[in-house]
Amino acid sequence: MKFSTFSLLFTNFVTASAFAPSLIGSRLSTHLDARKPFISGNWKLNPQTKEEAVTLASEIAAQVTESTPDADLALFVPYVFIETTMQAVGGKLQIGAEGVCPEIKGAFTGAVSTSMLDSVGVQWALAGHSERRVIFGETDEYINGQCLKLMEQGMSVMLCIGESESEYEANLAGAVCAVQLKKGLKGISKEDMSRVAIAYEPVWAIGTGKVATPEVAQSVHATCRKILAEMYDQETADATRILYGGSVTPDSIDELMKQPDIDGALVGGASLDSAKFGRIINFQV
Repeated sequence: MKFSTFSLLFTNFVTASAFAPSLIGSRLSTHLDARKPFISGNWKLNPQTKEEAVTLASEIAAQVTESTPDADLALFVPYVFIETTMQAVGGKLQIGAEGVCPEIKGAFTGAVSTSMLDSVGVQWALAGHSERRVIFGETDEYINGQCLKLMEQGMSVMLCIGESESEYEANLAGAVCAVQLKKGLKGISKEDMSRVAIAYEPVWAIGTGKVATPEVAQSVHATCRKILAEMYDQETADATRILYGGSVTPDSIDELMKQPDIDGALVGGASLDSAKFGRIINFQV
């Protein structure tokens, strides 16, 4: 993997086109063109100090070598660690935010706006993670507001979707994902979809150690792509990267990445271990 492009992007505080989907790659997909893999980590409420964040980011960056697969790489980190982790990774990975406020300024204590993130070089932010939906009560409308504000700022969003265990057992995964996609992406144009990635995270697999089989994950990803084709068109659906999240490990990544509609991973716990995340970054297909 070459680093000069990443370094240049960070030197210039990356443009809105950073990490837009690439149609050049080695894997076969559901269409004639392949999407560039996207491997990302979500640190959540970790680690506990700036020093620990710098050490972890540095150790992860060291795992990115010339032999690393040609993939976009990112870490979504707590706001307070964004600038220090950017420096620590030396341009080898993109640094994104774990969330954003859909308001741009005003009396919103504790909020962080898109313009604030943009001003320090952030181009990607998460929206719709199940923990934000369940624990913090963020609605589909609020999440849509986050997505729209990121588009307005010229930034990019990773929209997280996924069903609960009871919904999965009731065979409602496709229906739940359809609702979350349609509500989350409301008002986002076909042209802006080049700055959108989808992360399918079955809620029952997040932090539980459970993981959907590659075949189950592939089936839901294919359904999501069909939904995107209905919302936009087949070209847009084929170009949109859909990542899998939910207890992704070094043991599961290779088989997941062999699936035609799985374009990467949003990794939680394993991204806090540089050796484990390094193995995931260096997936083998």
